[in-house]
Amino acid sequence: MSWLDHDSYIEICPPEPFDFSECLVFLARSDQEVSHRIKGDHLYKLIKLDDELVLLKIGMKQKMLNVEFLGKPPSSSIRKKATAYVWDWFDFDSNLGEFYDFAARDKVLKPLIDNFYGLRIMGISDLFEAIAWAITGQQINLTFAYTLKKRFAYQYGESLTFENESYWLFPSYEKIAGLDVEDLRALQFSVRKAEYIIEVAKTLAQGQWTRNTLLAKIDDDEIRNLLMSIRGIGAWTADLVMMRCLHRVNAFPFADVGLHNALKIHLGLARKPSIVEVKEMTATWDGWYAYATFYLWRLLYEHHA
Repeated sequence: MSWLDHDSYIEICPPEPFDFSECLVFLARSDQEVSHRIKGDHLYKLIKLDDELVLLKIGMKQKMLNVEFLGKPPSSSIRKKATAYVWDWFDFDSNLGEFYDFAARDKVLKPLIDNFYGLRIMGISDLFEAIAWAITGQQINLTFAYTLKKRFAYQYGESLTFENESYWLFPSYEKIAGLDVEDLRALQFSVRKAEYIIEVAKTLAQGQWTRNTLLAKIDDDEIRNLLMSIRGIGAWTADLVMMRCLHRVNAFPFADVGLHNALKIHLGLARKPSIVEVKEMTATWDGWYAYATFYLWRLLYEHHA
């Protein structure tokens, strides 16, 4: 982790290749997003470190990622943890150059890395948020999923107001573990999703496993099976969590509708490919499924723009 501490702000030296503006395109995919906010070429994010709410303003300045602390500068310990948070969020530990070397030899992936050079997988560092967000998005369109997320955060998340604007945290599993299904039904979650999200919160509240215990595991199948042991988490949800939260480069949500749409557009197909066809056409991507999927998703925002 390469960074400089200036008390009221930090500078992070991002590993190459990296394009902040490309990452902003992904983060700006919904104007209903509540977990962060984009204003111009700056990204605002509320995080919680050591029980302290910390509001970050992130931008690029002379090839450095500039992270400003809005309000009172936090302690040096929290500044260091904020650096680690941003480093993790932008997936700076992944060797994007290796993916590009691989993708440059693949006729499907090469145009994507040329078009979206420097894009990194934007993560979800909180395990409960990653799981609950994936469950929320099951079998509904993205617009309604963001509406539910916003209601959920406004009702049960913490917030901080700075210069007359409020910024929100995704609700904690501790808070949600104490809810009844009807509490989430009131926000228009389905009965099933409400049950699943509360059950996930209760499971995490028991403390038997955390993001760190999952990160420490080496085997993808072991992680996937552990996640799928919780009611409401199927293979698609598990792979989304492994990809966005646990940095597993081979996580592959092959049943993802967005992935199928992107392949149809990218390859000029008359119809969306079947799951069998998706597995066949992506068989050579073993080792880089997560990044290949993320770049195909990026194509969808380009197509709808």
